[in-house]
Amino acid sequence: MKIEHSERHRKLGLRIAYFRKMKGLTQEQLAEKLGKSAGYIGAVETTNVGRAISLDLLFDLSDLLGVPAYRFLQFDDGEE
Repeated sequence: MKIEHSERHRKLGLRIAYFRKMKGLTQEQLAEKLGKSAGYIGAVETTNVGRAISLDLLFDLSDLLGVPAYRFLQFDDGEE
């Protein structure tokens, strides 16, 4: 059985973009700090791509942006 997570990936990307912007960083700046390409960050944040990320990246984002890791997964609709 395969469970589809594309909607969760989309929401996660939106949360990453939100917290990045709140910190005043561009995608390029965030990518540089994480050792990733700007294209990779763009794919993570793009709502029509739904790219999965690793827990290591989630924890790196948490540390870099000063946001507890669980906040990236806390969606407004109460689903997750």
